[in-house]
Amino acid sequence: MNNNKYIKLEDLDIYKIARNLSKDIWDIYQILDSEQKYLFGRQLVRSTDSMGANIAEGYGRYYYLDKVRFYYNARASLFETKHWNELFFERNIIDNSKFKILQENLNLLNAKLNNYITETKKNAKT
Repeated sequence: MNNNKYIKLEDLDIYKIARNLSKDIWDIYQILDSEQKYLFGRQLVRSTDSMGANIAEGYGRYYYLDKVRFYYNARASLFETKHWNELFFERNIIDNSKFKILQENLNLLNAKLNNYITETKKNAKT
């Protein structure tokens, strides 16, 4: 972030990972029966989609600390998505392979988002 080169939102790693997670979760949602969709599927989709939406909104903000507030919201949605992913696995809705892939991508996004928040906060001080 310190190299002052403009990066488009679509090229931002954290945004790309969040969007890919949304696609993966949507695929899972599509195979749920109507009761599962109603009871917990919609919540999983909302929390997952919220990650990318908050990253996008924060990216569009002018002030650094305003940006960080939305990145924190994205991180909170990430933890909610991890919660739902674990429940989906425990309830045998997804298999171990899918669970691990999603968890790995959620953990990767968490690490990259934390780093991005740290860098954004550093930029606020300069």
